[in-house]
Amino acid sequence: MSSKSRVRKHHQPAMSPLLRALTYSSTSHEPVTSAMLMQCYSALDAFRHGHGSRTLHTTLSRHLLVSQELARLGLGEDYLADIQSAHAAMVRLDAREHDGGLWALEESDYVHLCTGLAILDGQLSMASLSEIASAEAKMIEGLMRSAKVQAIAEAVV
Repeated sequence: MSSKSRVRKHHQPAMSPLLRALTYSSTSHEPVTSAMLMQCYSALDAFRHGHGSRTLHTTLSRHLLVSQELARLGLGEDYLADIQSAHAAMVRLDAREHDGGLWALEESDYVHLCTGLAILDGQLSMASLSEIASAEAKMIEGLMRSAKVQAIAEAVV
């Protein structure tokens, strides 16, 4: 027999029960999701009336990327094409601003963005804070990879 004493270490969960309850509770994450949606709908309204900005464009684009990541996590995966259509509308909006200096949406792009935001609203109502944080982290990772690839491509040229 071994002379070593076998002491059992108690494994503590990574999250306290209170934090776990708050993380997975829909009522505790309602202020977070409401703030996200308020930012999106405010940006959409500004673009609708020709009063957008680069900051609003970035905010709305990032939230649509979060929506895309939530879809990949299984929340609204059937609507991925609609989310991508909303992204395409943002690309056209950016091109329009570069060409003419106007942050104005065409009607069809407005419809695509409304659809995309309705999907995001549904996703946020179903998602836990943990899932939202995971989607945001994946979105940031994707943006970082994209920036790195772009920097390498520019260095080669």
